[in-house]
Amino acid sequence: MKKKALIILMVFLLLLAVGCGEEETLVDDVDVSDIEPVEENGEVFEFNLAHFFPAGHPAETELVQGWAAALEEASGGRILITSYPGETLIKADDIYSGVVSGTADIGLSAFFYTRGRFPVLEAFELPGIIYESSYAASKVAWEGIKELNPDEVQDTELMFVLATGPGDLFTNTPVRSMSDLRGMKIRAVGLSADTLALLGATPEGMPQPEVYEALSRGLVDGTLAPVEVLQGWRQAEVTDYVTRTPFLYNALFFVTMNKDKWESMPEDLQQIMLEVNDRFHDQVAAGLWDAQNERAVEWAIEETGQEFITLSDDEMAQWIAAVEPVQEDFIEKMDQLGFDGESIVETVRSLAEQY
Repeated sequence: MKKKALIILMVFLLLLAVGCGEEETLVDDVDVSDIEPVEENGEVFEFNLAHFFPAGHPAETELVQGWAAALEEASGGRILITSYPGETLIKADDIYSGVVSGTADIGLSAFFYTRGRFPVLEAFELPGIIYESSYAASKVAWEGIKELNPDEVQDTELMFVLATGPGDLFTNTPVRSMSDLRGMKIRAVGLSADTLALLGATPEGMPQPEVYEALSRGLVDGTLAPVEVLQGWRQAEVTDYVTRTPFLYNALFFVTMNKDKWESMPEDLQQIMLEVNDRFHDQVAAGLWDAQNERAVEWAIEETGQEFITLSDDEMAQWIAAVEPVQEDFIEKMDQLGFDGESIVETVRSLAEQY
């Protein structure tokens, strides 16, 4: 009887494992079957890719692995990418410089982790420019970067960029007005830190991998981020309230390649990579956070009982008015650096309206 019960248990666990492996993906595969490699069975180029997302996060399972699979197929097996998630190769805030130095061949991280290193690109994270989705924010940023062509990203070969789109406040006590936020320690990075300071909060900078523990230990009272972190980083387990603030946040991520590694590839592979990048960005990367956000909201409500708070129109107007100086400061700083600050912001505004 014991032996029979053990066999039944083993079969059940096997079926459970198979079922878990069939979890529905957020996005469809990108069709690259019509891209013909110029030279089949030619030299194979292998690259490593460093990023900070957990191994189970869609940024790894669908963005990185999906892009790698599309490149391998389109190149006839001549482009192979090995991913190193979870900061196993380089820390989040060192990934861009690690790609420049060659520590990593390719890197995925956030521009805001190295504040001041990418001054022009901060325009895409300004508060007061509202994006309704991550797809819109990603398209605006990628087209805007191509138009502005800033010197600050010329030391690597940008594959594409993607953005989270709108972000919200996740806290342990409810924030229904600006007065509720005053004095609270909120995790924020980049321009979001300046934004929260104007609203009366105390910003605390830290990479995303450190936020869960900081929230659980009470080192911060909340965080400002896209809602996907409620599930993707399991932060709904250590927060209770979500205040919708789409006018406060947009985070910009890069996928970029070491210049020497890029130039080591023959022109036919470079062209294949550029074609795959265009398709993958439009069909997967640009809207990846939209799919994550939708699933995370449902999970947070059903699994953790998270309460979502919507500000009144009058309250929202007060918040937006309070953060206007961030745009003004950005324009002034750009002018001091020799750029046309107003023109840069207008480029972003115009593209945001287009999308």
